[in-house]
Amino acid sequence: MKILVVGSGGREHALAWKLAQSERIQIVYVAPGNGGTALDPRLRNVALTDPKELAEFVRREHVALTVVGPEAPLAAGIVNVFREQGLKVFGPTAEAAQLESSKDYAKAFMQRHGIPTAAYQTFSDAAAAHAYIDVQGAPIVIKADGLAAGKGVVVAMDLAEAHAAIDMMLSDNRLGDAGARVVVEQFLDGEEASFIVMVDGKNILPLATSQDHKRLQDHDAGPNTGGMGAYSPAPIITPELHARVMREIIIPTVQGMARDGIPYTGFLYAGLMIDAAGTPRTLEFNCRMGDPETQPIMARLKTDLVTVMEHAVNGTLDAVKLEWDRRTALGVVMAAAGYPDAPRKGDVITGIPEETPEAVTFHAGTTLTGNILTANGGRVLCVVGLGDSVKMAQKQAYAVVDRIHFDGAQFRRDIGWRAIRRHG
Repeated sequence: MKILVVGSGGREHALAWKLAQSERIQIVYVAPGNGGTALDPRLRNVALTDPKELAEFVRREHVALTVVGPEAPLAAGIVNVFREQGLKVFGPTAEAAQLESSKDYAKAFMQRHGIPTAAYQTFSDAAAAHAYIDVQGAPIVIKADGLAAGKGVVVAMDLAEAHAAIDMMLSDNRLGDAGARVVVEQFLDGEEASFIVMVDGKNILPLATSQDHKRLQDHDAGPNTGGMGAYSPAPIITPELHARVMREIIIPTVQGMARDGIPYTGFLYAGLMIDAAGTPRTLEFNCRMGDPETQPIMARLKTDLVTVMEHAVNGTLDAVKLEWDRRTALGVVMAAAGYPDAPRKGDVITGIPEETPEAVTFHAGTTLTGNILTANGGRVLCVVGLGDSVKMAQKQAYAVVDRIHFDGAQFRRDIGWRAIRRHG
């Protein structure tokens, strides 16, 4: 069997890596892929990004099904193109992907369907946004309405920072069309967790829980990023809280989309904030798996992912029971110099060790030219360690991180700190 994974990041490398482990797989194509997918003999990079050209490739190569990784092709309607041609593809349509591609759409949807989230207002006029912020005070959160590659959210701890964010997005147009409208929302305090499920239009299959680390530096300092590391499972999601999230957030979302005439298929990611009383509220939806959460989640998945994906595209996810490695998986992102504002490209990467049962390195922003591997993006690698505790998984991951070198590499030393604080 042949499968296509669309995308070039760490999430796509992890999905392709897991799919390729199936005995039923002949080849996993990755479009366009990265240096890590180029190095794996079971994977093959395809230098295509246009949805129509990809659909043509799938037909020509008799690819059984396609898994779409990133948000941009989903928002651009790749699933619509494939479905119109009768091709099996896992992901939401462009209409359903508005849950991620428009923050305003998502907030209005949550309000309409009674899904717990922060209070908000949407603005396209800078003066009105400034006036609203002055009334609301800080801390407060400013989000670009559109897709901004993880850079469209500012958690402003004071009014000056909030006003600067409004100016950056609305007045200076620094985020282009993505920031032409902004959502200004109430600051929620608590602990974040990532809750990712698979949806086939009707049935919901929860994946293992995880927790991301958004800030660039240790102790959650520095700017927000696309994510500097993650671990799975997330101890904060107890069985009771898991049931509550499904009942109050995930099921109403899937049912609400169906009621709105936009049935949801694909990965659905709810970014949660859990307050001191254990109450979950929705910070955001992503219409894909998280990155870097995918990497530790895939490292723990024992079930054949090809079989799961077949059920997903055939509408039979209710027949699937997932099996997980009991160990914790913890991923540490190594980012390029200058990330997140101005990531440097071209630094040579050395020292990546062979995969072991305790550690695997997933590539994100890498390019292979001949046998030279270089950094080609903001987040370059995600090193995943597995161990019987968060501390053990952390130790395995950092032992590998310390062997890898590229000039200007940035990474946190405290991935997993909340879980370690909670459980030692």
